[in-house]
Amino acid sequence: MQSITFEILKKSLEMLEKYPLCDHCLGRQFAMLGYNMSNGERGRLIKTLLAMEGHRLTRTEDSRRGVHILKKLAANGSLRMASEILKRTKRRADKGEICYLCNGHFEFLDELAESALNLLKDYEYETFLVGVKVPVEIAEKEDEFKAEFGIEHSENMKNELSREIGKIIQRRTGKKVDYMRPEIVILVDPFEKEINLQINPLFIMGRYRKLVRGIPQSKWICMRCGGKGCERCNWTGKMYPESVEELISKPILEETSGEDTSFHAAGREDVDARMLGRGRPFIIEVKKPKRRFLDLQLLEERINREAEGKVEVSDLRFVDRNMVRKLKQLEGSEKLYKVIVEFNRELSDEELKLLEESFTDVLIKQRTPLRVLHRRADLEREKYIYETKISRLTKNKIVMRIRCQGGLYIKELITGDEGRTRPNVAETIKAEPSSLKLDVLNVYVKGRRKR
Repeated sequence: MQSITFEILKKSLEMLEKYPLCDHCLGRQFAMLGYNMSNGERGRLIKTLLAMEGHRLTRTEDSRRGVHILKKLAANGSLRMASEILKRTKRRADKGEICYLCNGHFEFLDELAESALNLLKDYEYETFLVGVKVPVEIAEKEDEFKAEFGIEHSENMKNELSREIGKIIQRRTGKKVDYMRPEIVILVDPFEKEINLQINPLFIMGRYRKLVRGIPQSKWICMRCGGKGCERCNWTGKMYPESVEELISKPILEETSGEDTSFHAAGREDVDARMLGRGRPFIIEVKKPKRRFLDLQLLEERINREAEGKVEVSDLRFVDRNMVRKLKQLEGSEKLYKVIVEFNRELSDEELKLLEESFTDVLIKQRTPLRVLHRRADLEREKYIYETKISRLTKNKIVMRIRCQGGLYIKELITGDEGRTRPNVAETIKAEPSSLKLDVLNVYVKGRRKR
C-alpha cells in the first residue's frame, strides 16, 4: 500500500517538476485508480499530499528539498497551500503557470455549460449526451506526455471534458445522460469555446387508412419542373395537391416545431387504391423537433379532423430509430387486397371457380410492371398467393379478395401486363378486364396468418 502511494507521488512530482499541470490534468493520469472521485479531486489530493511532504521536509535537515517541492507545487501546480506555506516561512513563491496539457481550459467548464444551457432552453428533452472536440495537436501532446512518463492508468482528455460538462448540465437541469440514444447531443469545442446542438429526430409510429382514391402516399414532385412550378402542375410543383404524407406530417410538424419530416411506411398503395382495414403501419420522423412532450391522443384527433375524411390515423406511439429498419422489413409482409374487376364479357360460375383454384396456393412470376419501369429495375420477382376468394356483383363484374405475399402487383396480376405477369387472371379465363378498383384491406405485421 505504502509502495503504491509512494510511486504515485514520486511520478506526480516528476511531472510537476517539468511541466505545469492543473488538478484535472494531473489527476487524469491516474484516472483508473480509485472510485467516486473526479480527476480534479484526485489531482488536488495528490498535490496536497506532496505539499504536506514538502512542508515536513522544510523542518528537517532536507529543508532545501522541501522548499523545492513547495516551489514546484506553487508554480507548476498552482497550489495555494504551497504558496501559503512558502509565504509563512519567509520564502518567495512564483506565480502559477498555465497548464501544459489543457492550456487552462478546464477553468471554463462552468462557462461552457452555461452556454450550452442557453441553447438548450428552446428544446424539450429528457436525455442528452455531451460530445467534445479536442484539437489533434492537444491530443498528440498528451500522448507524448504519457509516453514520456510511462503513464498506465489514465484516460483521455476528451472523455473527462465530456463527463465534467455533462455533470454540470445534469445537475442544473435534472435531465439524464444517455450514451446510446440521446435526444440531444451537445457538441463542445472547449478550445474555441464553440457550442452546437445536434437535435436527434423524434419518431412517431402509427397506422393510416386512406379512405378515398386519387391521393398518393407521398408528396409527388412534378417531373417536368422538379418542384419549381410549371403549367403541367398548375404552378404548384406537385402532381397532386395533397398526399397521405402531407396530411399526416403537417399537424405533427406544427406540434413539434420541427424543421422537416420524413415519411416511412410498410410498403405503399397506388394513387387510385384505398388503404382500409386496420391501416398501413407508418413512422413519421421529425427532424430537429423543439417539442417532444406531446399528447398523442390529441395529436391523433387533430390529424383526423384536419384530414377531413381523406386519411385517418390510429395507434400513435413514440418509437426509436431501430423501428424504421423493422418497418422497412414489413414491406414484404402478407397483404390482403380487394379488387373489383369488370370484364368485357359475362363470366360463368365455372370460370369464377377456376380463378379461385388457379390463384390459391400458387407462385406468381412477375417482371417489373411497365408502369413503374422508369423508377424500378427490370427484374423478375416471385410472389406467393395464399388464397383467393371470389364473389359476383354482376354478370361481368366480380370482387376478388387476394391474400398474398407483399410486393405483388395486383393490377398486373389481373391484366397480365403484356405477359410480364404469369399466370394472370385475363389469360386464365381469356377475358379482358375493362376496369378495376383496388383496396388494401390489411397489412399483416407478424407475417402469414394461419388459415
